[in-house]
Amino acid sequence: MAVPKDYRLSGGFTLLELLVVMVIIGLLAGFVAPQYFGQVSKSERKTARAQIVELEKALDHYRLEVGRYPTTEHGLAALVARPAEQAKWDGPYLKKAVPNDPWGKPYLYRSPGQNGAEFDLLSLGKDGQPGGTGDGEDINSR
Repeated sequence: MAVPKDYRLSGGFTLLELLVVMVIIGLLAGFVAPQYFGQVSKSERKTARAQIVELEKALDHYRLEVGRYPTTEHGLAALVARPAEQAKWDGPYLKKAVPNDPWGKPYLYRSPGQNGAEFDLLSLGKDGQPGGTGDGEDINSR
């Protein structure tokens, strides 16, 4: 029994049809991917700002009990473990360990801070270098 000619031709997609679909998918991905990755970058920066705010609160709590901010040498570790010579310490002041920034690098802490600030707390951004713009821009406290 012979298969009708029309039935054989309508059994699948042609190579041209598949290529057109692949080009359309590629174009859509080209438009969507930058928007998606831009949102990821924005959320990392927001996360860093939120973590800095929480660390500032813990530092302020430390200062209220101890009478001063931790030294640069003690750093943010003083929020979770008593410095050796600190009798008034009544922490821990963070529920968990000191977090790294969203890019996996430790936050930088200096006390006293620059320009008359009591302390500086910052993330160097995605590039891990001072200064920068865009994703590499530093995120500072206060």
